[in-house]
Amino acid sequence: MILKREEIRDLLARFKSGETDADALVDELLKGGYEDIEFAKVDHHRKRRTGYPEVIYGEGKAPEQAAEIFQRLVAKTDVVICTRASSDMANAIMVKIPGAIYHETSRLVIHHNNPDGPTQGLIAIACAGTSDIGVAEEAAMVCEAFGSRVERLYDVGVAGLHRLLGQVDVLNRANCIIAVAGMEGALPSVLAGLVDCPVIAVPTSVGYGASFGGIAALLAMLNSCAPGVSVVNIENGFGAALQADMINKLASSAPDGEGN
Repeated sequence: MILKREEIRDLLARFKSGETDADALVDELLKGGYEDIEFAKVDHHRKRRTGYPEVIYGEGKAPEQAAEIFQRLVAKTDVVICTRASSDMANAIMVKIPGAIYHETSRLVIHHNNPDGPTQGLIAIACAGTSDIGVAEEAAMVCEAFGSRVERLYDVGVAGLHRLLGQVDVLNRANCIIAVAGMEGALPSVLAGLVDCPVIAVPTSVGYGASFGGIAALLAMLNSCAPGVSVVNIENGFGAALQADMINKLASSAPDGEGN
């Protein structure tokens, strides 16, 4: 990977200030901002390029591999997250990083150097049923870890529309809404017809046989007749969270925005 001009300037500035020595400077230039640990190339410069640090996708990794990557990231990153973590993986991480916390419902392991830092804006996270809460919590906790304020609206599916309509005040204050639903996947369309902000739809695998593990909800969301709906992959709470966090921060920092 070729470093960007501003990244090279940053390296030179740190060398000039004495924050890093010549050998470390040469190593970073040669590595292009990543650390090679054989089974992974840990991307320490991702936040400089994209605004967000590398996040570990836990599923499919050995607990020891996830723990090693997590430890390398903690050394250089304020917020480190491992998604889809099993309890064994979480335990392996927490042995290496005592400050890491496992959130069983969302299957996230999070280490935050400033857990009580300021939050901004508002993202509403609505899920259709209690069975969808795991995916909704993944989205909510990732948004919070990156500094967005979140309000949770759980079990507000279309089977009892009055439950959702009772939350209109919160929905109207949000800069973005994440809508998590399985079954027929109708919640995002209903929400998009009520509000003037983007709605990010997250299909889940919740449902009986003809839901095909979330494919029915995914297709329904992709075919929504309501404008302003974008759709992420089945149970991709993390992907929805990053998109929502970007939208929320842009809206909060807009010159004519109130920032909630």
